[in-house]
Amino acid sequence: MTLPSILYGLFLLSVVGLYWALERRSLRIWLLLIASIVFYTSLQVHYVPLMLVLVGLNFWFGQVLMMPADWRVPDEQWQMAEQQWYRRRRYWLTLGIVLNVFLLLGFKYVETWLLWVIPDGLEQTPAPDSWLAIAFPLGLSFFTFECIAYLVDVYRGAPATNSLTEFAAYKLYFPKLISGPITRFHSFTNQLTNQSSLNWNWVVEGLWLIGIGAIKKILIADHIGTLVNLSLDNLERAGSWDLWLAIFAYGLQLYLDFSGYVDVARGSALLMGIHLPQNFNFPYFTTSIADFWRRWHITLGDWLRNYLYFPLGGSRRGLPRTAINLMIVMLIAGVWHGNTWGFVIWGGIHGLALVIHRINHVIAQGWQPLHNFWTKPWGIVIAWALTQVFVFFSWLFFRLPEPRQFSLALQKLWGANSDLQFSQKVYAESLGLTASQLWTLLWALVGIMGLAYFVQRELKLQLNWPVKLLLVPLFLFVAWQLAPSETLSYIYFDF
Repeated sequence: MTLPSILYGLFLLSVVGLYWALERRSLRIWLLLIASIVFYTSLQVHYVPLMLVLVGLNFWFGQVLMMPADWRVPDEQWQMAEQQWYRRRRYWLTLGIVLNVFLLLGFKYVETWLLWVIPDGLEQTPAPDSWLAIAFPLGLSFFTFECIAYLVDVYRGAPATNSLTEFAAYKLYFPKLISGPITRFHSFTNQLTNQSSLNWNWVVEGLWLIGIGAIKKILIADHIGTLVNLSLDNLERAGSWDLWLAIFAYGLQLYLDFSGYVDVARGSALLMGIHLPQNFNFPYFTTSIADFWRRWHITLGDWLRNYLYFPLGGSRRGLPRTAINLMIVMLIAGVWHGNTWGFVIWGGIHGLALVIHRINHVIAQGWQPLHNFWTKPWGIVIAWALTQVFVFFSWLFFRLPEPRQFSLALQKLWGANSDLQFSQKVYAESLGLTASQLWTLLWALVGIMGLAYFVQRELKLQLNWPVKLLLVPLFLFVAWQLAPSETLSYIYFDF
């Protein structure tokens, strides 16, 4: 059962209908929990027990962190009792975080560890139907990040829930379970408490998001993915022009694929009156790498800031320490994405870019000509171009994370000619378009995204609900009819 699909649509309608038919909050929570287990069972039934055990463990850690100190001590001993209480809470928080991280890294790096243990018994790249190819539980990364956020929030003073059912419904909530957005417990459960009846605006906006998500994923991202796979899976034959086209296409595919998933997830939740956080805000129209990370994978960026960057000291300890903190955070982000050197390099160069941006910001504050340059129209255009060239170039390491792959691609980025049969096989026979036509179509897509950005951000215009309701079935029908013959898996399912 994937998002979006006809089976998922029927499942969602059934859950939404039952949800609003139930009036008691406790029954709605049980419905969400059961529906989420059914959803996950349809994807990876063998990991359902693991996810339930993790829910129980993190619920228990939250309860332990809320245990009050024993103040029934003589007055002269209360300071010692308080110190022991703080030490105990730090111990349990550390243990909870370590267990979550250890489990995540254990599954994420299981293939690497097994290759060390039995190097001759396993292939470098597992076959799609091998047990190694499904070793990583879907949704575990986002699940783990939410658990760590919950434990840290409780440690900082937020109340822990006393309801295991409520916590399980939050953790396993099916629209966000696999690829987010990362959602905090209290903002999620407060919505379950306050809502009373279905709001028509929620229905319209939810259906609109689902329709937009289907267009992004099925109609656009999957078709772009065909070009990307044909080009980057044939690196030996591709030329420099082909590689740049594929890298540009992959940047668009990744954005549309992931944001399309989040749109469907947010739209599904809205049909139940639950507002999941926004995860993308036109990231390819940012003029700095810092702004890019405020508008790309927003909930991950917030998590990295709140639970890594700020605890490390943030920007409060001077420029050198700020640079170190930025590098640490982005290297961890790279390691989180995968177990190969490409992801580490990707995180490292994003960290370096953030450091350069911070240094430039500090210099511009004290040097008026530089500040004036970046605020002029041409300075803004240059800043946008530099930011996006860097971001799209970094996707090369994201899409080709193996050293052998990205090394070959880097060697062929300049001055390499394609194989004589490459253009014929990839463009003419498989896609039916020339490279120039593909460049034109991709830039036209960027133009459409730019128009949407201008209308929404600058003109502050939105379609009214009758227009949205008319367009939703059209979007779904077009996406279904014009979808590629083979629908690709969501890219972020691998993370």
